[in-house]
Amino acid sequence: MRVTIELEGDDIQRLDAALVRARRLVATMDEVDVIAAARQSIEQMSLHCVPSYVRRQFEGALRLVAMLEDDAWALPQPWREDVLVTLIYLGDPDDVIPDDAEVIGLLDDAIMLELLLCRQASVMRAYQRFCAERDARRPGRGSAARVEAAAWLARRRVALQQRIGAPAARRRKAPAKSRTAPASPRRARRS
Repeated sequence: MRVTIELEGDDIQRLDAALVRARRLVATMDEVDVIAAARQSIEQMSLHCVPSYVRRQFEGALRLVAMLEDDAWALPQPWREDVLVTLIYLGDPDDVIPDDAEVIGLLDDAIMLELLLCRQASVMRAYQRFCAERDARRPGRGSAARVEAAAWLARRRVALQQRIGAPAARRRKAPAKSRTAPASPRRARRS
């Protein structure tokens, strides 16, 4: 069964208000605390008992946590802040449906997470590619081989991160052509 949800202006304003609250919290919290709270929040849920749609969204949030904890990826600050805003939303008490409501309690969180994860899609694609390339290229033996592998990995990280595009906070400041359909990454780079 497929369920379609249409978001109207008021819904988008509620999302934007939640993101503003989360962005304010990011400015006052330590990154380590945000990551730990998100991980704990997700791990305390019984994800095996929720619908697969809900589980996929929370698994996506766990991938964001793993990405921030990956020192080799070293995601630069503007993008880190956007990811942290997404993770802070997990603990937002201004919830439409209380999380402990059986079956549907996490549905509103999952919907919001899907919207927020969509904003992180280019970052996640770059990170997944980075991980795949890192796993495919294991350093040889000896210190020279390890140094060469580390230098290659750093060049790949920089190249992939340069292709991500502007963080969501900066995209919102630019005049938008339409709020109904996001611009493709190629169109966004040309304008």
